[in-house]
Formats: sequence, structure tokens, C-alpha cells
Amino acid sequence: MLIRFIWLFALCLFCAGLYGQTGTVFGMVRDIDNNAGIDYVTVYVEGTQNAVETDQNGLYRIQVEAGKKIQLKFSRIGYSEISVNVESMKPGQKRNINVKMVPKTSDIEVVVSAGKIEDVGMVREEVTELKILPTASGNFESVLPHIAMGVNAGSGGELTSQYNVRGGNYDENLIYVNDFEIFRPQLIRSGQQEGLSFPNIDLIRDLSFSSGGFESKFGDKMASVLDIRYKRPEDSRASITASLLGASAHLEGSRRLGPNAYNKFRYLIGARYKTNAYLLGSADIKGEYVPNFTDIQVYLSYDISKTLQLSLIGNYNGSNYNFKPSSGKSKKGTIDFQLELNTQFEGQENDRFKYGMSGVTMTYVPERDHNPLYMKFMASAYRASEEEKFDILGNYRLSQIETALGENTGQEIAVLGTGTQHTYTRNFLYNTIHNLEYKGGLELGSFPGSKFQKIHFLQWAIKYQNERFDDQLNEWERIDSAGYSLPNDE
Repeated sequence: MLIRFIWLFALCLFCAGLYGQTGTVFGMVRDIDNNAGIDYVTVYVEGTQNAVETDQNGLYRIQVEAGKKIQLKFSRIGYSEISVNVESMKPGQKRNINVKMVPKTSDIEVVVSAGKIEDVGMVREEVTELKILPTASGNFESVLPHIAMGVNAGSGGELTSQYNVRGGNYDENLIYVNDFEIFRPQLIRSGQQEGLSFPNIDLIRDLSFSSGGFESKFGDKMASVLDIRYKRPEDSRASITASLLGASAHLEGSRRLGPNAYNKFRYLIGARYKTNAYLLGSADIKGEYVPNFTDIQVYLSYDISKTLQLSLIGNYNGSNYNFKPSSGKSKKGTIDFQLELNTQFEGQENDRFKYGMSGVTMTYVPERDHNPLYMKFMASAYRASEEEKFDILGNYRLSQIETALGENTGQEIAVLGTGTQHTYTRNFLYNTIHNLEYKGGLELGSFPGSKFQKIHFLQWAIKYQNERFDDQLNEWERIDSAGYSLPNDE
């Protein structure tokens, strides 16, 4: 019995010695195009069966033999394989190796028709492919019909960022950017008056969208929810685009500010300009269109420690829409009967829409071996100034035109009516919204080495919101047709 005990003790010492003769290589695997973590990447030591896989965030950790130079391989379907030479490591030493994988190009066309389901009722998408979709409005919301069923453009047509979901109104849709609720304009009547919406596609990392059936954590509006996440850049990048309809530019990057590697300062800056003058020049109503829309956004974050992060977001959005109509012509009818409406205008329209938003976030994620949790403190302020002013007089002539083939085709053959329409508006809307919010989450049932991970996730929040609206409406309209004036006042 004593001899067996001695052999067992010696075997334990031998195994402990073998365990101590290893080093640890850890890091993150990202996509070189969008800088997002790649899951299910096989990481293995060449010539051995020592292999691991990255998790859903692209993180990996592998034990390697100490005192020996090795070659580490990174492999995944759809990406080019990467080899990294790792110099010999001391027993117990740790080494951080982060890599970026390049997607493979192939002549085979693969069509993916379904998004990745992350949360209840939510479809998650990246914006790499969405950037190349052409849009007349220049707003990100124009691509939503391409990724979700039941989404239609609003009444403003292709120039608007408004959208309806299953027949709901546009103001029933929730929009969040990094957990901040984004408020929509109130007075805008048509897409040609509407400028740039809040989401800047150059700054977006990914998004989640639901056209119904989403969780209650997103608020009380029941049509849809669009949850956008901005980037957390690691490298310096910049872009500039320009066209006859506008221009945009963005700058992103990160710098180490502090004694530790995790003391990183990250910045995202985006600026956009849009004008619809070329598109509106082909409208039925001729005149002088001068629309100018600008948007500037800044998103800053700093990792104070491993567990504490401070973030700041700011936005200024200005829209100026000036319009002096001169004339308009439209035709309606069938092959046997057609009407033509000719109108001569006097007056002009001047609209000014200005929006400002700022927010600060403090995120705390304590280091815990099991049941990790997070806490988030948010404060934001939103201010809007909207002015709608127009005074337009239109003299119209409604005629029947010749539809039969011959010399008089398209000529006026009868006057059905003439009249005048005069519209006057001086509308002003000023609103201020303040928010204070505390959010938290706890993962239950997650233990190191356990077979079952992430069994339950509990979330809670409390929010205070103060809204103040000052709405001043002054509108009137006069219609004079066929000898009658409405309203009738001698």
C-alpha cells in the first residue's frame, strides 16, 4: 500500500510539472472589413490536435507548449486562413495575439435571405452591404424595406425617412442609438422639406430591427423598434463621399490615454450635407427650390478602468427649406376624357428646422467569476426649434383637352373652371426633453466549467423623462372658385 501511495504521489508531481510547462495565448479575431468579432474560428497549433474555437464575440484562449516555437493557425469557412509564428514562451507566460481575417472572394453567388436572430422578435444586421444600396433621401431608414417585411415608405415618398410598419403611422416607430431614444420631427409635412435623419450609416456598427413582437424593454410604441449600435473603433480610419445630392465625411480612431493598455480613448466624428435641388427641379410644380440640410455628430468614449467606461454623444441637425413656386401643370383622366390643371403661383415658403441632442453614459461592469452583471447610468437632453412659414397664392385653370388623334390633339377644348387658392401659415414649435435613466442586467446560471452557459438573463431599468412643448399654430386658407369664396365673408 505504501509503494502504491508513493507511485501515485510521484504521478501527481509529474502531471503538475507538465501542467506548469505551458503558456497561454489569447486574443480576438475580427473581420478586416467591419472590425466585428468573428465566431466559430478554429484556432489550432500546426502539427498537433490542440485546437479551440472563438466565442460569439471572437475571443479565444489556447494553452501551448512552453519553450518551443510554434505556428498558430486561424481557419474559418468564408475567410482566408492565417498563420502566425509564436516565439517560445516561458512556463506560465501569457501572450496577447489579435488577428484580422480577410473574407474570401469567389465566383459562386450566395444569396442569404434571412438575418441572424439575436433577441426575441429582433433581426440583427450589419451595415457593410447596406451602404451600397442607392437611396434618393440619403437617410438610413430608406434601406429598412430591404431587410424586413411589412415596412413601407411614408407618405412623403422616396425623399422621406418616415416609414410605416403594417399600416401603422410613422410616429409609432421607436428608434434607439446606443440606448438613447431618438425623437422625430413634428411639423414636417412632406419629404421634400425633410432633411437628414439622426442615424449616420458611416458610424453604425450593426443594428437590430423588429416589425412587432419585440421585448418590453424598448418602450410602449407598438409598431416597430430600430436599435442601432455605433462603432467602438480600434484603428484610425476616415472616409469622404460626394455627389450631386450632397456629401459626407467621417473620422474614427482610438488612442491610449493613461498608464494602462485598457485606458483607451475612442472617437467617432461624422458630418453630412444634403440638397434635393436637382431632384425637385423635375417636379410638377416649377419654381426655385433651395433646400440645404446639414448634420454633425460626435461619439466619444473613454475606458477609465477595466470595469468603468464613460461615453458622450452629441448631435446638431439643421434644415433650411426655401421654395418660390412659379407654375404647375398636371394631367389626369382616361384615353377618352382628360383634364389639365394649370396654375400660376405668387409668394414663397420658408422653413427652418433645428435639432440638438447630447447625452452622457457611465457603464460599470464589475469583474466577477460567475453571474456577471452590468449597470448603466444615462442622462440626455434634446431640444428642437421648428418654424414653418409660407404665404402662397395660386390662380388655377381647369380645362378639358382633346384626346382624339388629329391636328388638335392635346389642345384645350373647354374651360371647366377657374379660381384662386390662398394659403397662409405661421407655425412654430419649440420642445425640450430631458432624460435620466438607470439600467442593469444580471446573467444567472453561468459558472466557469459548467456545461450550461447563459441560462437566464435578467434586466431592469428605471427612467425619468420631462417633456415641454410650446406649439403655436396660425393657419388660414381662402378658396375662390366659380363665384364663391370660402370662407364666405362679404
